[in-house]
Amino acid sequence: MSLLLSGPLWADFSRVAQLQDKGFAISAEARLLGVDADAAPLASIEPTRQLSPASVTKAYLSAAALQRYGPQHRFTSQLVSPGNVTNGVLSGDLIFEGGGDPGLTTEDIWRLVQRLQQAGVRQVEGALVVNQWRFGPVECITTDRCDAQTRVANAYSAPLSSAGVNFGSWCANVAPASAPGAPARISLCDGQALQVTVDNQVITKPDNSGTRLNAERITTADGDVLRLSGQISTNAYPRDVYRGAGDAAELTAEVLLGMLRQAGITVRDGWRLSSMRPPGDAQRLAAVDSKPLQELLLRIMNYSNNYMADVLALDLVESPQAQLRQAGLALEQYARTLPGHGPLTLYSGSGLTTENRTSAHGINVMLTDMFHESALFPSFIAAFQSPANGVMRFIRRGSDTFQHNVMLKTGTLNEPFAVRAAAGYFRTAQGRWGVFSVLVNGNASTPYLNWSQVLDPLTKDLDTLILAN
Repeated sequence: MSLLLSGPLWADFSRVAQLQDKGFAISAEARLLGVDADAAPLASIEPTRQLSPASVTKAYLSAAALQRYGPQHRFTSQLVSPGNVTNGVLSGDLIFEGGGDPGLTTEDIWRLVQRLQQAGVRQVEGALVVNQWRFGPVECITTDRCDAQTRVANAYSAPLSSAGVNFGSWCANVAPASAPGAPARISLCDGQALQVTVDNQVITKPDNSGTRLNAERITTADGDVLRLSGQISTNAYPRDVYRGAGDAAELTAEVLLGMLRQAGITVRDGWRLSSMRPPGDAQRLAAVDSKPLQELLLRIMNYSNNYMADVLALDLVESPQAQLRQAGLALEQYARTLPGHGPLTLYSGSGLTTENRTSAHGINVMLTDMFHESALFPSFIAAFQSPANGVMRFIRRGSDTFQHNVMLKTGTLNEPFAVRAAAGYFRTAQGRWGVFSVLVNGNASTPYLNWSQVLDPLTKDLDTLILAN
C-alpha cells in the first residue's frame, strides 16, 4: 500500500498519555511543517496547557539570541584603564570589563594577559578592578542557587556575572599519590596561586580499588574552601572536579590576578570588584572575543549548561544591572512576536526554576517560526541533539527511526516536583519536516519519574507519526 497520500495520516500520543493515569500532567503536540503547517495537529494532549518546560526553555533562549544577534556574534571582554602607560608602568587601575561572555575560560584570560604584555604593560600602579556593570552580582531566585551562596556540591548552581570565567566554578585536579595510604595530590586547574583553601581528605588506595570522589565548596568568613573526600586508586587517571564558586566575579579576579603574576605583571593594590560603568576616558589595552554565538549555543543546548544559558539571557536585557526576571521578560517579549504562541512565563533562560511556564503548542509555534528563518535555522537545529549521536547517553534509545529521524532538546527537574520535557524536529518517512513538544509535570504526590518512563513511550509514539507520514 502506498504512503503517498494527499494529506497527513493521523496518529496519537496514546503511550505517553498513560502517564496521566499515574497523576502526571501532560501537554503534548506534534505537527507537520510546510503547506499543512496551520492544519490540525497530528497528535495532541491538552496542547495549550501551561506546564514547566525545564531546560526546553533553552530552545526559546537560542531562538531569541539568534534573532537578536545572528549566528556569528561575539561577546567582547576587555582590559581598560583611565591611566597612561609609561616605560611599562600603568598609572592607575587596570579594569577588567566583563562583556557577558557565557563561555569565557582560563584560556581566554591568558590570551588577554598576553595582549596586555604586547601593549607594553609590566607594572600596575593601582588595583585590578573586576567590573560587572552589565549585570552582577545577580540575585538568586531558585533554592539551588540561594543555598549555593554558602555551600554547594555541584557546578550547575554557580553564581552569575557578566565578568564570570569558567562557568563560575572552581576546578581542582585530583591525582593519586605514588603509594597507597597517602593523601591524593590536589592541584587547582588555574594555578596554585589562587586564594582558595583546599581541604584534602582524599586517600590513595591500591591499584584497581576504584575511584569515588566527593566535593563541595564551602564559603566562610575567610573565603571559599574546596573540601574533597573519598578515594582514588594508584593506577587511576587524574580527575577534574568542578564546584560553583561563592562569587563569580571574585573567582575571575583570582584567576586574572594569578595569571598576571605568572606573566610577570605586578599589581600594587590587589583586586576589588565594581558594578559602576568604567570611566568615560578609559582606554582599551587588550581585548578577547568569545566563540561565535552558534558555537556557544551548541554548548548551551547539548550540555544544558545553566550558567551559560542564564548569562546569555541576561545579555538580552538592554538596561545595566539586569536580573533574571528581566531576562525572562526579554524572552517573553520575543515570544509575543510569534503569532498564535499563547501565554508564556519565564523567570530564567536556563529553565532551572519550575516557575517557568509554557505549552506544547507554544513551543511548536516557536520551532515552526525558526524553521522558516532560512538564514538562522541551520544554526538553530544544529544545537539540538540527534539521539544516535547526542552527548546525553540517556536519549540513545528506541528504534532506528527515532534515533536517526529526530533532533531534540530535553529538560529535567526533580524538585519541588518532577519535570520531564522534550521538544524538537522530526523527518517523516516521506521526507517531510515536523515539530513535536511533550511536557510531563508531576506534583507533590506523584512518584519519582525517570527518563525511561517518558522516552520509551515517546519514541514509540514518534515512530508511528514518522512512519505514517
